[in-house]
Amino acid sequence: MNPIAGMGGSVGLKGTDGLAQEAERRGAKPLAGARARSCLGLLSGYAEGTEFLTAQGPMGEDILQDCGLSFKVVHKPEGQGETNAKDTKAACKAFLDGKAKLIIFCGGDGTARDVASAVQNHDIPVLGIPAGVKMHSGVFAISPEAAAELALGFIRGDLEARETEIVDVDEELYRSGELMTRLYSTAKTPYRPALVQGVKQIYASRSEDEFKDQIALFASEFMGDESFYILGAGTTTTKIAEFLGIDKTLLGVDVIQGGKVILKDASEKDLLDMLDNVEPRRARIIISPIGAQGFILGRGSQQISSKVLRKAGIESLIVVSTPHKLSEVPYLLVDTGDPEIDRALTGRHQVLTGYRVAQIKEVKAASKVSKDNIE
Repeated sequence: MNPIAGMGGSVGLKGTDGLAQEAERRGAKPLAGARARSCLGLLSGYAEGTEFLTAQGPMGEDILQDCGLSFKVVHKPEGQGETNAKDTKAACKAFLDGKAKLIIFCGGDGTARDVASAVQNHDIPVLGIPAGVKMHSGVFAISPEAAAELALGFIRGDLEARETEIVDVDEELYRSGELMTRLYSTAKTPYRPALVQGVKQIYASRSEDEFKDQIALFASEFMGDESFYILGAGTTTTKIAEFLGIDKTLLGVDVIQGGKVILKDASEKDLLDMLDNVEPRRARIIISPIGAQGFILGRGSQQISSKVLRKAGIESLIVVSTPHKLSEVPYLLVDTGDPEIDRALTGRHQVLTGYRVAQIKEVKAASKVSKDNIE
């Protein structure tokens, strides 16, 4: 487990690599442990006879002990403080030496890269429990609960592993508003349709641009009131701001009111503070799904958290998407980390796909998407 994974998301850092202390200074709290516990806790009672090889302390030992699973510590981090990529790679080497059959890691794309680099040329599958700010690689389960089912299915011999891509973005460019995704390697991962996420896709074509223009034109009209509009990350929401003559943070969250930016590259705390001073039903949240994955919440714009949704009201959510992007996924996904909010968001939802044109799409909680129960 990468103990600091995901800390940069809610505070608007768009990543945590090299910025854990800054994230903590801004008020970020570790969340990887809770994500790992959601997965491993489900394996308690079903993984009898299975021994986990792990790293000492917060890199795995603590969580396994909490979950009552049988384990053996095979790696001790060198430093006394924050763990790093070197520790991840050394732990994976120890797992290989211990004849592990599957490597489960908890983190984001950076952790996936470190794991993949350590197991290159070895025929061992890897499986990611999603906990990072960026999760574009195909080795991640759609939720911690789905990771538990995949791991158990593989342990029992019910699932095969397939090859998928490990990708990551340049965090420095990402923070400056440029998304550059690079393929680093491939890896095998246990696979069952619907439980493993797709690799993020970026769609670009003339028809895509035309639909974004139509969406943006309509949005620019209804945004003429005095409501506070929270715009999530992405090219579709950026096009909306463009129509309003506003320079939006492409990969961040901005707030617009009356045609002006009142919060740029906002953190979760910025949004919560603003909502404290906004009249009920005067805030709207505009988001767009991640290409080929279908996530509308819990990935990409983690500043729009379950706490923000509670204050703004789930009825404030406006989903926008081009028809092609929407057709690439069977349903939309939410993974806010708050089961109550995720349940409230499930069901049929209207998605704006053009000028005064909408489609109805099913929204599902990622934690509940499963072909079979673990039992």
